[in-house]
Amino acid sequence: MGHTQSATSPQVVLIGLDSAGKSTLLARLLTGQVVDTSPTIGFNVGSLDLDKKTSLTVWDVGGQKSMRANWRYHLDDCRALVFVVDSSDPARLPEAQKVLKKILSEEKLRGVPLMVLANKKDLAHCMTIREISTQLDLPSQEDRLWEIQACSALKGLGLLQAFMSISRLIKKT
Repeated sequence: MGHTQSATSPQVVLIGLDSAGKSTLLARLLTGQVVDTSPTIGFNVGSLDLDKKTSLTVWDVGGQKSMRANWRYHLDDCRALVFVVDSSDPARLPEAQKVLKKILSEEKLRGVPLMVLANKKDLAHCMTIREISTQLDLPSQEDRLWEIQACSALKGLGLLQAFMSISRLIKKT
């Protein structure tokens, strides 16, 4: 079965630890509104129109520890991986780094671009994207295109720019 990307939107998989803000981020992108969310059991999916010619199908997959083993089942047609971290919670970065490293070792993600979103930048005492990049060991990702951007799902800051960058990364691969 081949890719029919001209007929469908590229698939983007949005993952990260629970409480990183993935569902809030997707809801904000799709509706422009802040939506009350609860922990995602399974996944949410939506079509994000970036402009008249560009749309992405974004899959937000639950991040609870018990759900992470299922992430790999959402990677079949993945054209970009978005990993969301809570930039206000440095204590969870080691766990996030382990989880990210494990998912990036999946064969289906070989050469797939990575966007790390440092969410919750509207909160006080957030880590910088340089600190997060170092903690997640992103510079070691030499065999894939990757970027890291700060954002705030609640305020809507940086979200559209990040997904425009994701679209550019997909076009480069």
